[in-house]
Formats: sequence, structure tokens, C-alpha cells
Amino acid sequence: MTSISVSGALLPLKLPSQWIPQPETCSVTPFPSQKFQLHATTSALDFATRPQRVLPCRVLSEPMSSIIGDLQKRDAVIDDQEDFAKEEERRLVDVWREIHGQDDWAGMLDPMDPLLRSELIRYGEMAQACYDAFDFDPFSKYCGSCRYLRHQFFDRLGMNHHGYHVSRYLFATSNINLPNFFKKSRWPKVWSKHANWIGYVAVSNDEMTRRLGRRDIIIAWRGTVTRLEWIADLMDFLKPVSSNKIPCPDQTVKAESGFLDLYTDKDETCRFCKFSAREQILTEVKRLLEMFPNEELSISITGHSLGSALAILSAYDIAETGINVMKDSRAVPVCVFSFSGPRVGNVRLKERIEALGVKVLRVVNVHDIVPKSPGLLFNEQSPTLVMKLAEGLPWSYSHVGVELALDHKNSPFLKDTGDPVCTHNLEALLHLLDGYHGKGHKFVLASRRDPALVNKASDFLKDHYLVPPYWRQDENKGMVRNNEGRWIQPERPKLDDHPEDIHHHLKQLGFQSSTS
Repeated sequence: MTSISVSGALLPLKLPSQWIPQPETCSVTPFPSQKFQLHATTSALDFATRPQRVLPCRVLSEPMSSIIGDLQKRDAVIDDQEDFAKEEERRLVDVWREIHGQDDWAGMLDPMDPLLRSELIRYGEMAQACYDAFDFDPFSKYCGSCRYLRHQFFDRLGMNHHGYHVSRYLFATSNINLPNFFKKSRWPKVWSKHANWIGYVAVSNDEMTRRLGRRDIIIAWRGTVTRLEWIADLMDFLKPVSSNKIPCPDQTVKAESGFLDLYTDKDETCRFCKFSAREQILTEVKRLLEMFPNEELSISITGHSLGSALAILSAYDIAETGINVMKDSRAVPVCVFSFSGPRVGNVRLKERIEALGVKVLRVVNVHDIVPKSPGLLFNEQSPTLVMKLAEGLPWSYSHVGVELALDHKNSPFLKDTGDPVCTHNLEALLHLLDGYHGKGHKFVLASRRDPALVNKASDFLKDHYLVPPYWRQDENKGMVRNNEGRWIQPERPKLDDHPEDIHHHLKQLGFQSSTS
């Protein structure tokens, strides 16, 4: 099908009426022909394992005859066709270690490596799944829980093509002083008074393992999708990670106290959070590694917003505790794919994470305020001498890892807005990833990812695309008619809490097991 480019984005000539561009210029690739579904997600892995070539073109807002003529003179987005042909020959199974950060993504970010882009989108979707599955509704008696049973998780979200199955859910106690992160029901009778669902652990199935080149264990942490007031909730106070029983030999390695408490606190009176998130993570990763002792393995951790902070803390903890070292002394690589994450700790934490071999790639929107917090006064951008003098202060923070900075003003689809909710939106960040080819390159969508996803929980798309804001919502707010014709909130099956063998693994790790 012939394609046109409006200000840098590729579109098929046979466009649905709502996607006909207005006088301003823009740029996009063909959209999928199938009808978009409520829980639609991209088949990013297919793109990753079978690289596709984007045929770029450029056109002016002129009559069709001029468009056709200009198509014949279009500029190629990828100039070196031989290099592109070599890219098509690459397979994920052969380069997964580079994509997992073996060489700190040297030479892969500018220009943007197509396989890395596709993998970043895939891991971003795994983090987005936490939002799509979370019950935010304060009028639901299940507010703060996951909407779906563990074994139905990816199926209910339309994500079976990702090739993972959830091995356990993660919970945290809501007694932490982060009121804008935790959600509670307004009803007196609720699923849990003290717990919130905060993510999951999943492992690749056999087919996906063959395509990836290794068995991938993924940890996905929930963040904050709309309200950003949780930033103000932070005490902005660093404390030693060892004070929360993380076995760090260096007392100067510090993390933000709120993040640490969320990761390590528990409530033994609660069925779901009688074990801390830390205990849940370490025992589950240990259990899964023991299930596949003779396979090539990787541990990939992802999260958005506050979930990104938990991703970095848990990755560090796994490496510091040595959970990722197998009995044959192989070290399973640990990598964090962070989206719009805040600073987590001081420069000593950064140095310790690097020394342990944990890799971190942070994807951010340059206009987002969250990655600039905490540590507004003293951070990695301050002069070296200033940071040296401020090293002992409880407000001196440093980002970890490699940063991939994107700018929503480069996308012709998005409004030029400073709305912090929009600039922090994960779906918008995945959209920016899809169109990013390197600094100074045109914004051209590389996959079939639908721009309408941006407005799933925001009002960020330009109005002339006719996509309503905040369009993703439950039919009738989850109310159903019973046999008597009355509208009620249906009962949900009980969520799994903790595996039966968690006490065994806690004992192996030297933790004191909570009573049943």
C-alpha cells in the first residue's frame, strides 16, 4: 500500500476519516487493519524477533499530484541500505545480552537500535499491565487489588502473545506514609484493609524462551498513573539500606526512606502483607532460579514512576543478597528497564549497584518532573566538588545507570502541553519510544503501535485525531444485573496470597519466617 508522510509520520493512503491529518504536518507508519480492542497491546516481540523495515517518505500538504511527485523524491530515514540489511539479519536470540545491558547499551541509543526499541516497548507494556489490571475505583470493595486472577492475567489483558505466565502476585502494606500511592475502598466491607497489590513476577514460557534465547524472569512493579502528589509524600530523607536489613557492608549506601519502607515493611496481621515485598521478591526469584538450574537465565525488572524506584531497589537487593548466583557459580544477569523513575538513593548506592553488575536503562520524557525528584538541590548534575561536599547530607541524590531522554514535543501526535500528568504518562512514553530513531532524526513510528493508546488514561493526543481522553473504563463501572434484575457489584474470586513453600525459601535465605 502506498504511504504518505505528513511532517515526519508515515500513513497509508487509505486512511480512516478520523486519522486524516489537518493542515499542520506530522508523521506515522501504517496502523493495524484489525479492529482495536479495549485491552489492545502491540505485538512488540514479533517485531523484535522479526525486524521489519519502515519505508519512509516525506510529503507536503499539497494536492495529490504534488504528493505523488514528492513521494518519488522522498528522503530515506535510514540512508545506509547495507547497514539496514544487516540489521534485518540480526535475531534477538543472538544479541539479547547487549540488549540486556552487557555493554551499557553503547552505540545502541543513537541511532536507536530497532531490536532494543522493540524490547523496551515490550517491557514497558509489562509495566503498563500493572495499571490496566489495578482496581483504582474507591467505590469498589476490591479497590487496591488486581482485577484478575493470576493464571488469567495476560489473557484478560489481551497479552498472551508476550509469552509469559505470572508465577505470583506482589503485595505491600498500606500503612506506609504514601497516601497518594495506595488506594482504599470507601466501603466498610473490603477485600483487605491493609494491603495493596503492587505488581507481579512472571516467567517466559518454553516457546518464548526459545525466541528470547534464555528463560526470562520478569518483575513488574506498579507505579502511579494519574496523581503525582506522592512526590510530596516523600520524606526526601536518605537512610542506610542496611537499617532496613538489606545486607550491605557499606553503611554509606543510602536510599530514600519512603522507598525503603515500602519495599521492606510488613503487617503480620494481614493475610496479603504478612511478608514484605522484599521477602516476596527474593523467595520467588530463588524458587524460579531453582526450577531451571541448567538453562540460560535472565532477571529483568521493570516499573514506571514510583514502581521504577522499587525496580531499582529490588534489582540491587537481588544482586547484593547473591540470589542471582547459581550453584555452579554462574551469575544470572540482572537488568532494570525503568520508565519515568525518580532518583532512588545517593551516589554510593549508584556506585554499589554498578560494582554488583546490575544494569539500569532509564527512559524519561525531558519535560517530566518525576525524574528530577528527589534531590532538587544536590544531584548528579551538580559540580563534582559540590557533590563531594554534599555527599554526607541526607538530601544528596544520584540517578543510576544510562538515560534515554525523549521529548514529547517531537511527536506530531501530541499536544504541546506542560500538564505533569501527560508528561509522566507511560503510554505516551511508549509512543515516544516507537517514534524515536536518534537525535536529530524524524519522528517516525517504527511499529504498529496505536497512538490512540496515549489517551487511554490522559488527554494528550491532539483533538483532530478524534480520540476521546481517558477512554479506557469499565462498562457500567463494573455493575452487573443479577438474576432478580438488580444492579450489583459482582463477587470476585479470592486472590492468591503467598506460595505454600515461602517459609522454606525464607529459611534458606536466613530470614525469620512469619507465622501462618
